[in-house]
Amino acid sequence: MSNHLTYHTRFSPPEFDAQYNLRAGRPDYEETVIPSWAAESETARSTLTCQIDNRYGAGEKQKLDVFLCGDSVAPTLVYFHGGYWQRGDKSIYSFIAPPFVNQGFNVVVVGYDLCPSVTITHISEQAREAMTYIWRNAQELGLNPDRITVMGHSAGGHITQMMMATDWPTYAANLPADLIKAGIPVSPLSYLEPVRLTEALNAGIRMDKAEAEAQSPMTNHPPVTKAPQLVVVGGAETAEFHRQAHMYVETYGADRPMGLYVVPEVDHFDELNVLVDPASPFFKHSCYMLQGKGPNL
Repeated sequence: MSNHLTYHTRFSPPEFDAQYNLRAGRPDYEETVIPSWAAESETARSTLTCQIDNRYGAGEKQKLDVFLCGDSVAPTLVYFHGGYWQRGDKSIYSFIAPPFVNQGFNVVVVGYDLCPSVTITHISEQAREAMTYIWRNAQELGLNPDRITVMGHSAGGHITQMMMATDWPTYAANLPADLIKAGIPVSPLSYLEPVRLTEALNAGIRMDKAEAEAQSPMTNHPPVTKAPQLVVVGGAETAEFHRQAHMYVETYGADRPMGLYVVPEVDHFDELNVLVDPASPFFKHSCYMLQGKGPNL
């Protein structure tokens, strides 16, 4: 693990920026990517059976949206969005729901407060509050508490890993150890120190070295169950995002079902467009995970 945790020390400030400040490499992000997702998400909310803005905590953005397939015993996908913990809103990511709902799954898209109003540490805690709320209120929400898979992209991939590392019975009374049956971290940030050293990003996150250490799955939060995981990265992503995915699998994949899937020829953002294509292997692999089949690569 030592090489995983020291490799980044060779980078100069411009190299950190090139590896991690991904929006700089997509000048169309604000003009094309986000508006497209937002429009598709608005359509999803207007056409699917859904419950919008269920409050699960006291924070301003601590709300979640539930999209129902009509089968309350079907598996549930819980999705945490990205945005480097400082950008984004759950309303932009409703577009994740339609293909899964049409395939017979229920979907929950979770919102959370953002840096710098809160810390990454606080965001992880909010995510645990969301999972607890979903499990305890599953019947009222029309969900099955015994078939929950968690997925997140980028910062949401980090959140997913943190949920896989949570000892649920210790966290709160009456929660089962296997609350989460499977995890799908997509382009996860498994080790936070390089992000802290990327000045363009950390100006908004305001993470210090101690928090980067304390909140890294690679240093303090290994998975606590044998639940299967599918770790995903885009084929055209930066070398550091590939390394972030590989280090997690190499470190924790030896004694639990864990696979690594590279989405061919797409960057950090377009991989989500592939995810929601029902004909794509990425979508099909995700469905295998939801069905409890484990990584099917």
